Amino acid sequence: MTGPLTKNLHGDLPSASSKEALADRKELAAIAFERTRMPMVVTDARKPDMPIVLANRSFLKLTGYASDEVLGRNCRFLQGPATSPIAVAEIRAGIADERDVSVEILNYKKNGEQFWNRLHLSPIHGDDGKILYFFGSQIDMTEYRRIEALKASEHRLLMEVDHRSKNVLAIVDSIVRLSNADDPALYAAAIQHRVQALARAHNLLAERRWTSISVEELVRLQVTPFAATRAVLSGPDIKLPAPVVQPVALVLHELAVNAARHGALVAPQGRLSISWAPALPGTGLRMRWQEIGAGSVRRPTKRGFGTVIVGAMIEKQLKGHVEKTWSNDGLLIEIEIPYSGSSTGSRT
Repeated sequence: MTGPLTKNLHGDLPSASSKEALADRKELAAIAFERTRMPMVVTDARKPDMPIVLANRSFLKLTGYASDEVLGRNCRFLQGPATSPIAVAEIRAGIADERDVSVEILNYKKNGEQFWNRLHLSPIHGDDGKILYFFGSQIDMTEYRRIEALKASEHRLLMEVDHRSKNVLAIVDSIVRLSNADDPALYAAAIQHRVQALARAHNLLAERRWTSISVEELVRLQVTPFAATRAVLSGPDIKLPAPVVQPVALVLHELAVNAARHGALVAPQGRLSISWAPALPGTGLRMRWQEIGAGSVRRPTKRGFGTVIVGAMIEKQLKGHVEKTWSNDGLLIEIEIPYSGSSTGSRT
């Protein structure tokens, strides 16, 4: 800056300087302004729309503009569709009050690329106290923001993995504790098959990126190994949320195993009828498991281990309800699970 107005400017003296450097401070300041790696601009507060009158090389490099595309323009040309109007209002208020402003704002380069700009504006007054210029410095925070977003995403992922792992381990713990341990070989086999059933559900969830799973798909996954052609499925397209899938999968496995060992699937003419429907709107799922053609079935005198596991999964973990009815033709099991589900159409 040269000319008669220069003498009207005042500012802070260097915090430390030699006599020689102090004498050359104006020239040194101009060199520092141009050569610093921090993008900087100066706008003229006395002219309409406060045009840029100085811009250093770092500013041009950051924004991608040439000097003739920057000088004489208001800094708002860096704003774009996603620039926060709140950040803009904060800048305008600081300018109007002639005070320092520090704000992080989303700006745009010449090629349309977005960058996060930590902007600091500082007023420059003359000896008479009137505003002459605004000095603006920028720091590109884009990479910092990206790293912070990545850290936040990784943290959420770790928390989710931790939550899912705890859920799975709780189910495995139930399997180990509730399986019949009278015979070591049978105990090992029972645990192995139950963990395999859990693994099938886990793999299905992984394939679906841990989103919701349809009831029909889950029923087929667990029942087909025992009743590929002897099960009739019917119900609307209800989606089970991921946290519900594995406990329900284990319940279906236990019911299928019980039908194959003690129930309808033991008889040649026996079959399964499995249907489902939404409970009251937004309250969960109702499932009806009916074994047909098994002949007269008596109510057992004591609870089997499969029954214990079903109760543990439905009533204790999912806070649902299980009701069993024995008849001359077989067993009817009605299950209700509270959760937020959805129904979109019908399949039979």
